[in-house]
Amino acid sequence: MGYFPDHTPIEELELLGAEAAASPKKRTEENEEPAQTELSLHPDWNISETDRAAFEKLHGDLNELQKDQLSLAGIRWDQNDDGDYEFLVFIRQTLEKSAAFKLTVIELYDEADTLLGRKEFDLTDLGELPAMSSRPWTFTFGDKDMFGHDVPQSGWKLVFKKKKKEIPEHQLSLTPAWRKRLSAENKRQLKQVVDNMRPPKHGQVNFVGLRATFLRDRKELHVTMLIRNGSDRNVNIETLPLQVEDATGEIAARGGFRLKPKLQVKAHTTTPWNFVFPERMLLKEKPDLTKWKAYPPKRKKEEGTSEEE
Repeated sequence: MGYFPDHTPIEELELLGAEAAASPKKRTEENEEPAQTELSLHPDWNISETDRAAFEKLHGDLNELQKDQLSLAGIRWDQNDDGDYEFLVFIRQTLEKSAAFKLTVIELYDEADTLLGRKEFDLTDLGELPAMSSRPWTFTFGDKDMFGHDVPQSGWKLVFKKKKKEIPEHQLSLTPAWRKRLSAENKRQLKQVVDNMRPPKHGQVNFVGLRATFLRDRKELHVTMLIRNGSDRNVNIETLPLQVEDATGEIAARGGFRLKPKLQVKAHTTTPWNFVFPERMLLKEKPDLTKWKAYPPKRKKEEGTSEEE
């Protein structure tokens, strides 16, 4: 823990590394405002007033950040007697609350953004960083953490590696009406269908036809669709144009549907829904449903409107 105990005196240090800032919050006009940090030394550090003044001077040379940012500002690196690289930086944060870190992946880059090293650190010992504060800290990279490139004396930077967002497992989601309507066996079968399908690409919303039935006596085409939401947000559907192709590749039915109440398809779920094409929406008297697909037409005028509940 700490700075270089056996190397460069603190009063001789200067800011040789670059600064890399990240914004854990969505940027708004409010957090685009400049923000100043205050020096916060670790409570377990027992340093002289001379060293404290030297850190204050270094801290005063830092650039302003914006609100709601985390930053690593490089000071200097050195190698210890074991040949490990020790990078002294300021860990800065401009949140309006204290910040604590645990397992954190830190990457090392040069001025050309070449990745020089990567290591996961347990920052529990760092303690809580007070709001709007900056704390000096040393990150030690061993030979196994480096990628074989030379480390420049200046212009290098340490960066918080962004965690890849884990995509939740895709699930079947039934509306209250469907939960009430389906038997336990029907629900199990429908879940198995959804589980056996490859989920939609991340961010994609698509439609898969499940069942199509043509009622000749009523001259209606009943279609059951799986509406699949691969995005991170719920999708609300109030109106939906649909067209159905039969086995010949011809359009057998086309129309627009108004859903009352609106249908909400939750993030990373598949929701089934029934659509009924009345006679006025049919384009073929005897569609061949041995093979079919249904999908929203691209920018084509809807023919007729049907309300679905």
